[in-house]
Amino acid sequence: MCGRFTQMMSWRELVALYRLTDKYLIRNTEARYNIAPTQTVPFIRVDGDGNHVVEDGRWWLVPHWAKEIPKAAMFNARIETIDRSPAFRDAFRMRRCLIPADGFYEWTKGDDGGKDPWLIQMPGGAPYAFAGLWAHNTTLDVTSCTIITAPSITPISRIHDRMPIILQPDVFDGWLNSNTPKENLKGILAHHLDGQMRMRRVSREVNKATYSGRPEPIVNSL
Repeated sequence: MCGRFTQMMSWRELVALYRLTDKYLIRNTEARYNIAPTQTVPFIRVDGDGNHVVEDGRWWLVPHWAKEIPKAAMFNARIETIDRSPAFRDAFRMRRCLIPADGFYEWTKGDDGGKDPWLIQMPGGAPYAFAGLWAHNTTLDVTSCTIITAPSITPISRIHDRMPIILQPDVFDGWLNSNTPKENLKGILAHHLDGQMRMRRVSREVNKATYSGRPEPIVNSL
């Protein structure tokens, strides 16, 4: 799963990574160290001209056909079922996105029985992109998104059996393009980063979804 993540990068880094148009250069954002489900996040999609554009949405997918906000957890979509699940299959077919991040958290059980958070990042805290889906519900006037997860790989598999899919930049276009054949999409999702992530324990303040400060490191990275 992916239940919290970070967006510490500068906006210029984001504009460059996702090849956004010049009109997005003036947007300002603050560093976010503990993004939780249902909060508003930026995501990248393509417009009618094929340009990469940024939009804001609730991190908890609300399908276009829903008559109310889903009570079931909709902040993650499992790769194994996204093409069959009624909640996600329409978005998987037509409304795919990239969700900017530069870190995410997973938890292990501490010696005292408490939950120890681990911050998982690329070397140097480099920005990256989660594979995501988005939707707009006209009835509820809600734009929303979700992060796709898959079985975890090393080193994340040491602490959790699932992880968000982090795409390589060379597959961004194919993932976002609504004309990409459905049968090719899971192959694109297989091009996620492997073996490059670094993990470090951080302070338990981030266990609270309301905590917004920078977490303090506890031990060296793995």
